Amino acid sequence: MSDLQKYIKKRKKKDPEFAKDFDSGYEHFKIGVMLKQAREESGLTQEELASRLNTKKSAISRIENHAEDIKLSTLEKFANALGKRLRLEVA
Repeated sequence: MSDLQKYIKKRKKKDPEFAKDFDSGYEHFKIGVMLKQAREESGLTQEELASRLNTKKSAISRIENHAEDIKLSTLEKFANALGKRLRLEVA
């Protein structure tokens, strides 16, 4: 376990509000990171992807950096524009 993971675990035990906000915030952050990685792996800039989706570069940036409350249909369009498919898993 890394020092960061130890700190987070300790802080969650001490501060329930931190734990609640951290878990939901981390999930949103993780979605944005995955979308950005998929775009970069596809060799596209935000501007190129925006063009494929008929939107603006700022919208792509917003999705990648603030993925909270993103619609499933938006995720599917994003993946399709990259030539990928969206796969969801409930574990």
